[in-house]
Amino acid sequence: MILTCNYEELVAIRTGANAYLEGEVSGGAVAAPSTTRAAVGSLRDKLASSISVPTLSEQGVLQIAVGAIVEHLRSEMELLILTAHPAAEQSVAAYFDFAHALSVLGRVEDIGHEMGVLIEVMTGSAPDEETIETFGFPD
Repeated sequence: MILTCNYEELVAIRTGANAYLEGEVSGGAVAAPSTTRAAVGSLRDKLASSISVPTLSEQGVLQIAVGAIVEHLRSEMELLILTAHPAAEQSVAAYFDFAHALSVLGRVEDIGHEMGVLIEVMTGSAPDEETIETFGFPD
């Protein structure tokens, strides 16, 4: 399956991934689990207009990464709103980054649901550990 993103979404995800990873390096309050950090780093390295999602397992990693980015962008947006002003330029820009990333997260979740349903239809049973890892979805 393919996750397609527009320019604004890619910029928001890339900005959020960079901020998330830099926040971890510069001493963010709570260190993220290494799997989440690795997922965000991996996503940042393969951002393009479309992202291949060949298995439900890889969709799960993508969902973890985008979810972490969305939460980071949400925190940044809330902080800017509280420290500046809701209509301040940086607050508005932070809102749009958050909103674009949230939109991507919604599509990633939808893809995961669709993949799970397709696995169930094709195999006759709910996805298990093996099919999550091995059942391939062509682009």
